[in-house]
Amino acid sequence: MFSFIWFPTLLIQDRSGDSVTEVDKLELGMLQYGEFRSAKSTGIIFALGWIAYGSTYLLRKPIGVIKADLEKDLDLSKSALGWLDTALLLPYAVMQMVLGQLGDKFGARQTFGIGLLLSGLSMISFGWWNNFNLFWVLLFINGTAQAQCWPNCTKVLLSWFSDEVRNSIFGMFGTCAFAGGVIGTMLAVYLQAHSGWRAVFFLPSIIVLLVGVVVLLFYKMPEDVGITVSGRVTMSEKPSGQGTKSMSFLQLWKLPMLMEVAVAVFCLKVVRYCMYMWLPMYLLQQLKYEQSTAGILSTIFEVGGVLGSALIGFILDRYFQGRGLFGTALSVTMSTVALVMFTFTGSWGTTFNVAFLLLAGAFNAGPDTMLGGSIPADLGEKYGQNAAAATVGLVNGFGSIGPCIEGPLIGLVATWYGWTSVFFVMTVLSAFGALAVFRASMIQTRINLERLQNINHI
Repeated sequence: MFSFIWFPTLLIQDRSGDSVTEVDKLELGMLQYGEFRSAKSTGIIFALGWIAYGSTYLLRKPIGVIKADLEKDLDLSKSALGWLDTALLLPYAVMQMVLGQLGDKFGARQTFGIGLLLSGLSMISFGWWNNFNLFWVLLFINGTAQAQCWPNCTKVLLSWFSDEVRNSIFGMFGTCAFAGGVIGTMLAVYLQAHSGWRAVFFLPSIIVLLVGVVVLLFYKMPEDVGITVSGRVTMSEKPSGQGTKSMSFLQLWKLPMLMEVAVAVFCLKVVRYCMYMWLPMYLLQQLKYEQSTAGILSTIFEVGGVLGSALIGFILDRYFQGRGLFGTALSVTMSTVALVMFTFTGSWGTTFNVAFLLLAGAFNAGPDTMLGGSIPADLGEKYGQNAAAATVGLVNGFGSIGPCIEGPLIGLVATWYGWTSVFFVMTVLSAFGALAVFRASMIQTRINLERLQNINHI
């Protein structure tokens, strides 16, 4: 029989019981050595992937921290600052869809590593310049390079795990984005306070360049090191006719629940990136925190994100078995409520600010991890002829368009109507995302009922 044990940061199978006694000592020793080698390698890959993808946020977060400096020193308007967000996020969304085949053609490890190197090179000189157009170009290159990081990072990662533990792995691995965001913001705040805004990208760029080299050397697929992962079905192992069928964009869009999931991810990402890019400035200008305090306090949203991403997979499996979309919808609703409470209690002091930012981050980030990973993958396998990769790419690509419009939109709203209106917009978007997931949950319930009725008729 089989039981599960934890081995440094991963879930592996431990063979125990009567079946082991049927294997002679030599075979048992080889089996145990193989499992130990596989488990050790998987732990290294998980840790390296976690650090590597988390490091990309070291080059995303500083732009939000230094906006007030850019506005003051270079006389940039809030609208112009918003367009800097678009320069980073637009290519990230579009190139993720357009250039998604690069990892399949040239190798996921190579594409991921080169993406990190290009990202680091593009931002290392950011603080040397004063030209808005040059800032835009550098951020555009950074976004294009980082567009290749998530799909290729996860492609290698998931190749090391059985299909049975994919949801748990997605939940745990998703914490790297939020932890990276926290570290990226705190590092930027430290560098800003001690060396000025022009230094905030230099050290992070060096770190990302070094991580890129490590990825190129060591972030390998299991077959590259002679390891076979049990419980993972590859395309060559699937029965004839079960391979991935190429589907058009419209065909994918018509899959049950996929449109609702994509719309929800769009809304959640707009809200999340609004908080990433504008929260430090809001805390500084509206709530009158000191600059360094505002930067550090803004990370509370991401701390909540780490907790939410890590816990939601386990909570859904335990309390919402077979009703994951419904549980996810409840979480998005709670995030909306937390945003409303943060807006109305903003002047009540740090304790209330921290509490509601933490809750908003946890209930936003957890659903974002599931809706952008395991849920569309499952929909692609169930309804799209094993089109899991295509559905994940579509949902994440569509969702990433949201942050592209966030910059100019929030910049204009803040300029014309003030900060209170900014949080009103985020609240409405979060509520709309919750409605989209509730609709997907209702569709899922209807499909399940129809299946039960068909079985009963048979």
